[in-house]
Amino acid sequence: MDMHTVVVGTSGTTAEDVVAVARHGARVELSTAAVDALAAARLIVDALAAKPEPVYGVSTGFGALAGRHISPDLRARLQRNIVRSHAAGMGPRVEREVVRALMFLRLKTVASGHTGVRPEVAQTMADLLNAGITPVVHEYGSLGCSGDLAPLSHCALTLMGEGDAEGPDGEVRPAGELLAAHGITPVELREKEGLALLNGTDGMLGMLVMALADLRNLYTSADITAALSLEALLGTDKVLAPELHAIRPHPGQGVSADNMLRMLAGSGLTGHHQDDAPRVQDAYSVRCAPQVNGAGRDTLDYAAVVAGRELASSVDNPVVLPDGRVESNGNFHGAPVAYVLDFLAIVAADLGSICERRTDRLLDKNRSHGLPPFLADDAGVDSGLMIAQYTQAALVSEMKRLAVPASADSIPSSAMQEDHVSMGWSAARKLRTAVDNLARIVAVELYAATRAVELRAAEGLVPAAASQAAVAALRAAGAQGPGPDRYLAPDLAAAEAFVRAGSLVAAVEPVTGPLA
Repeated sequence: MDMHTVVVGTSGTTAEDVVAVARHGARVELSTAAVDALAAARLIVDALAAKPEPVYGVSTGFGALAGRHISPDLRARLQRNIVRSHAAGMGPRVEREVVRALMFLRLKTVASGHTGVRPEVAQTMADLLNAGITPVVHEYGSLGCSGDLAPLSHCALTLMGEGDAEGPDGEVRPAGELLAAHGITPVELREKEGLALLNGTDGMLGMLVMALADLRNLYTSADITAALSLEALLGTDKVLAPELHAIRPHPGQGVSADNMLRMLAGSGLTGHHQDDAPRVQDAYSVRCAPQVNGAGRDTLDYAAVVAGRELASSVDNPVVLPDGRVESNGNFHGAPVAYVLDFLAIVAADLGSICERRTDRLLDKNRSHGLPPFLADDAGVDSGLMIAQYTQAALVSEMKRLAVPASADSIPSSAMQEDHVSMGWSAARKLRTAVDNLARIVAVELYAATRAVELRAAEGLVPAAASQAAVAALRAAGAQGPGPDRYLAPDLAAAEAFVRAGSLVAAVEPVTGPLA
């Protein structure tokens, strides 16, 4: 585990903190301010619990059962029961990094002092993260409203020492055994605490934050592959001139054009579009790459604003206010997060689509301006990259289906008390699949474009220095260059891993300078 420590306070959690804890095993520590805020809010809840008047979540039932007043002798049972009954997820296990993000973000909200949870409960949440104990959370169970209820319930169940969890060794065992092995005492939930552990947008937010991190890398990688394809197709880089993008000042467009222009500096392949088969203009998939990639970049920036607002939020119902009131609210509704999750799935699908169109152009002898059919060594005997494009096309087709918005759907629950929900968890789950697919699509374009650039170089044309760096690094990573047909899947897998790891960007930046 990374020994970097993330301090959880009453404010200030960043996207970088989430990724550090979720993916890299960073340790978590409660600040003194957080402990003080937790204790102060708990005093308010304890005072309300002692009063005869019913308070939602403290001395009442939940959801459609909120009309029942719960006597003091049944309240601990009430909190245990909400966790047990709501831990009703089904389907495959959710990835470890998603569960860690979910746990960390719930701890962040608890530590804000607006939930009324005792400091010792928050500390146990931190202890679980630091021990590498990851609750078993299932794919289905959240409607993205009243929080990610079932996923968070499975996490709360582990805090109680019940259910199943994965240990740091990857083995799934009963949670009670894992807690005991790490010297962690299960929590005994008191008034409001069960509810407070379940009522948040933490799962969808964690997945949004990690998707943004992945998409930043993929958008920069796609600028690089677009430049490689332009070069391989003997296109013109004049369309990347800053003055052209300044007159349509979308920020992302200018960034993508600049990335591509720096990639192509010194290329001996660009500018040949007026040679043997003169072209006045390159095809849209080549010429409009900055506009498409850039619009996606602007969407990422908007989604990051929403994520930042949500990271600064305390999502619970009811909430403890500084003046001592405990008030019901609707802040658990996932609509703000769900909308941007769906928006990102749309732009990711479109980026995949334009990458595939350039790949197809590289493989088609009628549109590739002199490249061999399918970039094959001996076309007819060899099929070259014909089926790599089929694979890429299948991925693009799936991404188009994944772009259908989950947030446009709603289904009533809890006897019509919860009659409009966000489906934000579903939006996040399909976005994760879309991001995985996009990495593969970009990798196929990279593999095709680098092969095409090498074939041009064999004809005596000198690629840009950045292109040469990309080719060399990809080959060193195990994705082979032109030649007779061979077992292709390992090469594509190597290209995918290369893109995912950020190695493509890292390979060219010593030549181009830092790319945005």
